[in-house]
Amino acid sequence: MSQKVVFLPGDGIGKEVAAGARQVLDECSGRHQLNLQVEEYDLGGTAIDKHGEPLPQFVLDACLESKIVFLGAVGDPRFDASPPHLRPEKALLGLRKALELFANLRPIRTYSELIDASTLKREVIEDVDILIVRELTGGIYFGEPRGLETRSGNRVGFNTEIYADYEVERISRIAFEASRLRSGRVTSVDKSNVLESSQLWRVVVEEVAKDYSDVKLDHLLIDNCAMQLVARPRSFDVLLTNNMFGDILSDEAAMLTGSIGMLPSASVGATGGEGRVGLYEPVHGSAPDIAGQDKANPLAAIGCVALLFRYSLDRDDIACQIEQAIEKVLSEGIRTGDIAVAGSRVVGTCEMVDAVLERL
Repeated sequence: MSQKVVFLPGDGIGKEVAAGARQVLDECSGRHQLNLQVEEYDLGGTAIDKHGEPLPQFVLDACLESKIVFLGAVGDPRFDASPPHLRPEKALLGLRKALELFANLRPIRTYSELIDASTLKREVIEDVDILIVRELTGGIYFGEPRGLETRSGNRVGFNTEIYADYEVERISRIAFEASRLRSGRVTSVDKSNVLESSQLWRVVVEEVAKDYSDVKLDHLLIDNCAMQLVARPRSFDVLLTNNMFGDILSDEAAMLTGSIGMLPSASVGATGGEGRVGLYEPVHGSAPDIAGQDKANPLAAIGCVALLFRYSLDRDDIACQIEQAIEKVLSEGIRTGDIAVAGSRVVGTCEMVDAVLERL
């Protein structure tokens, strides 16, 4: 049977890195005789231009039917002054909600060849390998009530940090299951000394941990975790966080790798009759300032293809081949501008994709 994969290049450099990721996907599926049917659709600002909305219903229907989605990037400064429902970023939030993508998996890995591109000392970041598991559809970003209003003559903005026990339980199980494929350690991050929502978070995580006696669990307050992430990052294996804390920590952790252009991510949804939904996207944005100039780093997008094979197609062997090809390219000194160091050979987006394909 064929398996459908939806490609959503989106805006800016998303189109360029998605094209490279598509080449790698096609190469690997062809070599391993996988019957993958790839369909490409518009999203974000590109969809607004062509269809009048950032996430057309027919695009969403295709994603729901496929259950495997690759997203390049969304964002276009032309729409900064548009109403909220006509901004490209609305497409991403709409996808997360409709596909019930409650868990974001973001691997943070230091490539030895890129250690000098980081602002941190070599002895601090060498051999870092962390998986951040972030709850994606709850917490302060989605909680109600929220709004802007006037109270006693003062302008007031308010948001609600809220979690139900089932939301904490399901994201915790994702983290514990992932840790079993790694070194069996989970660090849960909260602010339980201040926030009631974090107190519930810690209680539920402890309850889930009873089902995983082979996994070591510890807890850190968010402020301490933020400090330890740059002080001793090798002490972490799987970091389990709520929505807002994960948003902040994962971007902080990007500096361990030297460039945000190196970070892939996977978002998984509720289990249905045909398995989990998976959405794969590089962490970087649409970078309109370099779009169309063959300057974008495609390695995060290619890394997303590796995650796609690993999590949605259960082909860890292919994922490892892709990741090894990326390492080989870096070891030979081939770089895009964002990760270039003295003595490296600086190439554009297309040449970097070609280099990975050759090593595959």
